[in-house]
Amino acid sequence: MFHHVKDLQFNARVSRPDPYFANLLLEQFGGENGELAAAMQYFTQAFGAKVPHPDKYDMLMDIATEEFSHLEIVGATIQMLLKGVNGELKNAADSSEIMQVLNGKAAKEDIIHQAVFANPQFGIITGGGVTPRNSQGIPWCASYIASNGDLTVDLRSNLASESRAKLVYEHLMKFTDDPYIHETLSFLMTREVAHFKMFEAALNDIQPNFPPAVLAADPRYTQQYFNLSNGPEVRGPWNQGEMPGMGKDFEYIADPVAHVRETQGMTALEDDKDKELKAAEKQNKQLSKEKSAEVKNAEPEGVAQWSTYQ
Repeated sequence: MFHHVKDLQFNARVSRPDPYFANLLLEQFGGENGELAAAMQYFTQAFGAKVPHPDKYDMLMDIATEEFSHLEIVGATIQMLLKGVNGELKNAADSSEIMQVLNGKAAKEDIIHQAVFANPQFGIITGGGVTPRNSQGIPWCASYIASNGDLTVDLRSNLASESRAKLVYEHLMKFTDDPYIHETLSFLMTREVAHFKMFEAALNDIQPNFPPAVLAADPRYTQQYFNLSNGPEVRGPWNQGEMPGMGKDFEYIADPVAHVRETQGMTALEDDKDKELKAAEKQNKQLSKEKSAEVKNAEPEGVAQWSTYQ
C-alpha cells in the first residue's frame, strides 16, 4: 500500500528559471538511467524475491519507493526551472508575451532556442509539462528495466544501474551553476551510492552467489584468457596469476587460433578435468534441489495470500 506524503524527501529549490537545464534534467526523469527506470526495476524485481528472500523483498520495495520519491524531486525541480517560461508557453491568446520572458527578445531567443529546439516536444507537445521522456523527447521504455528472476543476477544489475545513475548526476552538475540545484543533485547522487552499498550487502548475504543463478560453470572453460587482438601483449590481474576467489590460475592463450585447432574446437583438451566435472555436476544437482526447496518450503499450503493482516 502506497501513501503519498506531500512534502518532498529533500527540499528541492532553484534560484532562477533555466529551461535549458530543465530539459537536460528530463534525462533523470524519463531516461534509461533515470529515477523512473530505477523505481520500476526494483519494484518488478521484488515480486520474484518475495517467497525465497522476504527480507530482500522488503529492501527492494523500500528502495523502489525511495526512487519514486526521487522521481518526484526531479519532476518538481524541472517545474521550478520553468517558472515564468511555463506560463508563457501556455499563453495561447497572446504569443507576443513569450517575447518578454526573462527581459526581452535576446533572452527569449536564447531560451527558446536552447530549451525548445533542443527538444521540440518539450515545448510543443507537452507545453513544458513533465512527462516520462528523456532530454531528446524519446518516451520512457520498459526495455530500460533489468529483471531476470534470479536475485543474484538482479542485484548485480542494480549495482550497475546505481553506478550509471550516479555518473549522470555528476555530468548534470557540470551544466548548471545554481547552488540550490547542486545541493539537490548532490543529494540524489549520494543516495545512488547508498543504494549501491545496500545492494552490495544484500548480494553478499546470499551464499553461494557465484556463479550467478544456479548451475556451476564448466571447469574446462573457466580459466582461459584468449589474446584476441593484434599488437603487443598486455598482461594484468585479469589474465595472469590467480583468478579472484576461484583457487586456480588464469591460462593465457597467446595464439587462440592455433589453440582451437589443436584442441579440435576446445573438445579435446589436455586436461579433461574429469574430477572437477563430476564435482560440478554434483553441485548442480545439490544447488538445484536447495533453490527449488527454498521456494517450495516458503510457499503456504492452501489459499495463496500475499499479505498477512494482523
